[in-house]
Amino acid sequence: MSLLRRLQQGEGNEPSPAPAEGAENGGHTPSLQARRIAPPTTTPQQDTYQDLKTRVQNKLLAGMEPSMDVTKTSDVRRTIQELFEEILSEENIVLSRPERARLFEQIAADILGFGPLQPLLEDDTITEIMVNGAKNLYIERDGKIVRVPITFESNAHVMRIVDRIVAPLGRRVDESSPYVDARLPDGSRVNAVIPPISLVGPVLTIRKFAKNPITVDQLVKLGTSTPEAIQFMKACVEARINIVISGGTGSGKTTLLNILSGFIPEDERIITIENAAELQLRQEHVVTLESRPPNIENKGEITIRELVINALRMRPDRIIVGEIRDAAALDMLQAMNTGHDGSMTTAHSNSPRDTIARIETMTLMAGMELPMRAIREQIASAIDLVIHQTRMRDGTRKIVNMTEVTGMEGEVITMTDVFVFEQTGYENNRVVGRLRPTGLRPKFMDKIEASGIHLPATIFGVGDRRRY
Repeated sequence: MSLLRRLQQGEGNEPSPAPAEGAENGGHTPSLQARRIAPPTTTPQQDTYQDLKTRVQNKLLAGMEPSMDVTKTSDVRRTIQELFEEILSEENIVLSRPERARLFEQIAADILGFGPLQPLLEDDTITEIMVNGAKNLYIERDGKIVRVPITFESNAHVMRIVDRIVAPLGRRVDESSPYVDARLPDGSRVNAVIPPISLVGPVLTIRKFAKNPITVDQLVKLGTSTPEAIQFMKACVEARINIVISGGTGSGKTTLLNILSGFIPEDERIITIENAAELQLRQEHVVTLESRPPNIENKGEITIRELVINALRMRPDRIIVGEIRDAAALDMLQAMNTGHDGSMTTAHSNSPRDTIARIETMTLMAGMELPMRAIREQIASAIDLVIHQTRMRDGTRKIVNMTEVTGMEGEVITMTDVFVFEQTGYENNRVVGRLRPTGLRPKFMDKIEASGIHLPATIFGVGDRRRY
């Protein structure tokens, strides 16, 4: 067992129980004291990994210039490296090269990065990080959640990292406001919940964004969609069809919204509205708006609804709302119905039909006391297509429905599936199936063709049959 691991476990000077390790020293691994060149300056009880790390880190912070510009990461890191080597030399601590490198990286991560989270954030295979108090960390990889052997020193250590995340954004988290939404510099979404709301200590959930956003080809390769469905969605975006992307938490709604947004022509003015800016649009003419929570005096709040209303005065060609979850649904419908065709948004729901029902409910939250029929007519007129995604039980994300909102019959909004995912089996812990066309052409095909886009009838699984 390595010295650093023994120090992490707080073993001090006790001999290792494994005879295979440190055999050259009589069957036990030498302690930190035994490996020092000069007599130790601390007691055996203090010679734990945490004591060593804290002592070195405190000396580092004391030796750094207060005026140092921490934004110049490479310069600061070089200074930390020099001070680190000096401190180890002064304290007469001898560590092996791997142990020395590991200790330095952990200290540098605490000073410059996000502490124990830093290696997880740098791992591109991890899609989500979940901190349940100081000692319980989980990650999501390939759609599966697993625990990792990484811990924080204490709940106070977690709080320092949380403050480091939210402070640059002008946000706060304390007992009076014990939860917050934020984002990392790379766009990853962060949610933090602290006591007294959380009973397990500070809880941190980080939805990582890939450094290289998922492409259309990757979407097909991963089995989320098919080339035919992609071609259809691309035509819908270019023809300014109003789209709602629905699904559960972690089903890939924002990822799909990013991809569909990439189909918007370069010559259009796009305004995005989000709680925490996540969308990564590649177009040049993009205006990004972000909501703002109230300050410590409970003033200054800017809601999604207010931003949607304001966006209408900004001469948008397209309005993209990261997610509608409240009365902003009414203003989004108004935007779609007042000449801003091609707008897109996401919503949490269990199915396309539930998506419409949720939008009805959120519209009622606006408090306008509108009759239900008027609300449903607005929805039927505004929304053309609902794309529903699901995270399957094997962890994969798949589009399971592409449903057209066709209109109203009496008091009911009518909907027709254009593509449906058909599961044919479950083999080797993987869902087997394919997104297939239903054989019906959507009514808005006339609008697509009027835009100069002609899709082959085979995309819909038929010859030249049409549905009018």
